[in-house]
Amino acid sequence: MSERYLAALRTHLKSGPKGNLRAACGLGRRTLADGLQTLDLARIHEQALTSLASSSDSFRINDGMITRAEEFFAEAITPMEETHRAAMEANVSLKQQVATLRQRTGELAAANLRLKREVVQRKAAEKALKKSEAHHKLLLEQSRRMQEQLRHLSRQILLAQEEERKEISRELHDEIAQTLAGINVHLSALKVEAAATTQSLSRKIASTQKLVERSVKIVHRFALELRPTVLDDLGIIPALHSYMKDFTKRTGIHIQFTAFAGVEKLNSTKRTVLFRVAQAALANVAQHAHATRIKVTIRKMSGAICMEINDNGKSFEVERVLFAKRNKRLGLIGMRERVEMVGGNFSIESAPSKGTTVQAQLPFNLRANNQNPS
Repeated sequence: MSERYLAALRTHLKSGPKGNLRAACGLGRRTLADGLQTLDLARIHEQALTSLASSSDSFRINDGMITRAEEFFAEAITPMEETHRAAMEANVSLKQQVATLRQRTGELAAANLRLKREVVQRKAAEKALKKSEAHHKLLLEQSRRMQEQLRHLSRQILLAQEEERKEISRELHDEIAQTLAGINVHLSALKVEAAATTQSLSRKIASTQKLVERSVKIVHRFALELRPTVLDDLGIIPALHSYMKDFTKRTGIHIQFTAFAGVEKLNSTKRTVLFRVAQAALANVAQHAHATRIKVTIRKMSGAICMEINDNGKSFEVERVLFAKRNKRLGLIGMRERVEMVGGNFSIESAPSKGTTVQAQLPFNLRANNQNPS
C-alpha cells in the first residue's frame, strides 16, 4: 500500500495543478477495504512525502506541490471520513434508540407497577365486596329470623291474651259466680228462717261470710296476677315479697329474697319491668324446672340495677329454646323484650347441675328516674 500510495502521489504531483484526484479516492477506498485507519493512511502519506523529498532524481518539492499533496491526502481519507461520519451518525441514532428504549422500558416498568397495584387493589376490593356480601347475607338472614320471631311472638301474644281471657272468664264463672250464687241461696234461706232460733241464724251467717271471704280472695288473686296494687302503692320490694309468699304457698318452692333498697328510686316503668321479669321467671320455674329452691337478688351495679333469679332445677338449651321456630316458652321472649324496651340487658344461663340463672340489668340514673316517674 505504501508503494502504491507513493507512486500515485508522485504521478499526481507531476501532473501539476490540474492533476486528477480520482486515484487518491481509489486509494482511500482500497485502504478502508484493507482495514487500515486514518492514522495508518497519514503515516503512509508522511512516508511518501519524505521519500519524495529525499529522492535523488530531478523531482523537487515546492510549496505548490505540498498544497496539492495535502489535497491528495484529503481526497484519500474522504472515504474513511464518510465511513466514520456514517458510523458516528449510526452511533448517535443507536444512542437515541437506546435512550428511547430505556425511556420505554421505564414507562413499561411504571405501567407494570401501576398494573400490579391496580390488581392488588382490585383483589382487595373483591375481597371486601365478598366480605360485605357475606355480612349482608348474614344481616338479611338475621332480619328474616327476627321478622319470623316477631310474627310468631305476635301470634303467641294474641293466643296468650285469648287464653288469659278464657281463663279469667272460666274462673269468674266457675268460682266467683258460683260463690255469689251460693251466697244468694244462703241469704234466701236466712230470709225464710229469720224467725228460727238465733243459733241456726248464726251458723248461716258464718257460712255466708266464709263464701264472701273466698270470693274476696279469688278477686284479690286475679288482681294480683293482673297488676298488684302494692307495686304502685308501696313499691317493688313489698310487691315481690307478697307475690313470692303466695308463690311459695301455691308451689311449695322456697324462695330466698334479698334486695337493694335503692331500687325503689327507679321509675314506675322500670319497676314494672323487674316485677314482670320476676313473675315470668318464677312461672317458668314452677312449670318446667322442677326446682326446690329459688334465689332472687336485686343489687346495685355501676350505673345499673341488676336482678338475678337462680333455681336449682333442671337445665335447658337456651339458644335452641330462644330461637326455635315454634317457641312455646313465650315468657323468655317477653322478658327479653321488656328489659330491652327500657334500654337494659337480658341474659339467661342454664347448665346441668347448676340450674338456670335469669339476669336483668336496667340502667340506673337517679336524675333521669326522678324526672320520669311514668
